[in-house]
Amino acid sequence: MDTLQSMWVFRNIVELGSFTRAAEFMDISTAMASKHLHHLEKSIQAKLLNRSSRRISLTEAGQEYYHRCVEALDTLSEAKNMAQAGTVKPQGLLKITAPNWCASRHFGELIAEYRQQYPNVTLSVYLDSQRTDLVAEGIDLALRVTNNPEPNLIVKPITKINFLWVASPQYLHQHGIPHTLADLKQHYGLLPQYVHLDLPLIPACTSNSALLLHQMALNHMGLAYLPEWMIKEDIEQQRLQTISHIAHRESPTLYAAYMNREFLSAKVRSFIDFLAMKFATDRTG
Repeated sequence: MDTLQSMWVFRNIVELGSFTRAAEFMDISTAMASKHLHHLEKSIQAKLLNRSSRRISLTEAGQEYYHRCVEALDTLSEAKNMAQAGTVKPQGLLKITAPNWCASRHFGELIAEYRQQYPNVTLSVYLDSQRTDLVAEGIDLALRVTNNPEPNLIVKPITKINFLWVASPQYLHQHGIPHTLADLKQHYGLLPQYVHLDLPLIPACTSNSALLLHQMALNHMGLAYLPEWMIKEDIEQQRLQTISHIAHRESPTLYAAYMNREFLSAKVRSFIDFLAMKFATDRTG
């Protein structure tokens, strides 16, 4: 028999004062209530109740066990309620991993708006261009930019991310604007290590950090391939200039990725739904 269920039966017998009332309360038969008590007494090797035709009373061992039993059952109930609350109301610590180019004004504004809507969620955001192991690192949700999402993850497409070739006006003044692929042989490239770009650029620097490549482009070192999120203001303020003549790759998709669909917590669901709504609004607005 289920010992935990037997503990609940025992508690209800004591608090309701009879086997019959406890059985009715738990929607079981009186005989089943007696079996649960017998199972409990047998498992702990002690008599818990004195029973007569008129009344029941706790034995000395039963009195001590009853108090411990109530404490244990209340603790379990509280833990269950807290866990269930997390699947209904977004709250607690939400651990996210995302590309390091998310250290941008645009993403910061998204995070701020999410927190305004869900103030009971605390965010822990780990930025890395590598594919972090969600289980090993205890990550709730990953934002992944790819055209080939990992098959072991559950993924929801959020939006397309535009990547652009850019350079500073000063660099282009010194080296000229490339108009053909052959022209790239005379130009320096600031190349990301997390994507393969088969172009005849002279490597000036490679890096796994889009943030660093961004700063190098601003410092006139060469042509860089960067996400529009990161460089939108630089283009508007003419600190960087787009190179439209270079062949562009297909814009990759930003996915929200997680490990387990079952019992998905409200905090994870709320963040995924928030991003999906924001980008759907941007497309239609």
